Amino acid sequence: MAKGNPGHNEENVMSLLHGSMVPKRAFFVNGVGTHKEHLASFESALRDAGIEKFNLVYVSSIFPPNCKIISKKQGLKYLSPGQVVFCVMSRADTCEPNRLISAAVGMAQPKNEAHYGYISEHHAYGQKSAIAAEYAEDLAATMLATTLGIEFDPDAAWDERKQIYKASGHIFKTRNICQSAEGHKHGLWTTVLSAVVFILE
Repeated sequence: MAKGNPGHNEENVMSLLHGSMVPKRAFFVNGVGTHKEHLASFESALRDAGIEKFNLVYVSSIFPPNCKIISKKQGLKYLSPGQVVFCVMSRADTCEPNRLISAAVGMAQPKNEAHYGYISEHHAYGQKSAIAAEYAEDLAATMLATTLGIEFDPDAAWDERKQIYKASGHIFKTRNICQSAEGHKHGLWTTVLSAVVFILE
């Protein structure tokens, strides 16, 4: 029996791995948790977000080409306890009573779905949820706009630039998710998080 070409087989395996490592779906989550222990407050926030059962791996901020955004309820059906799951996460925590914390992620998706988009992470102290959320969305859209060569005034207000981005015909969708909370009044650890969770299949 003729032996196969080891190099050719290796190329096939690498090709399959490359394809399987590009997420096909994604969903957004957020959560908040409190506990006397720092790590346990993070675990509580993960539970609130519904992603505590997975081994989370943080990745950088590219929204994959042809990736479909689905609901959290749909997304969780694709995942199993203990599974290694990739995500882009923003997180903030405090043990100072009444200190305001926020964690947001923003996303900008191009009209041409074969082109990649951007996800941004933003966490802040003393910043209201709406402001943190808008900042994250603005950051993602601006990064995508520079990639696509859209001309804009970086000093213009977000609402003005958002209209320019969409009028360009290149940016199809922007969105955000944010979680904010005030530090526990008795000084327990408080953690907030927001994340985009990727599904490979």
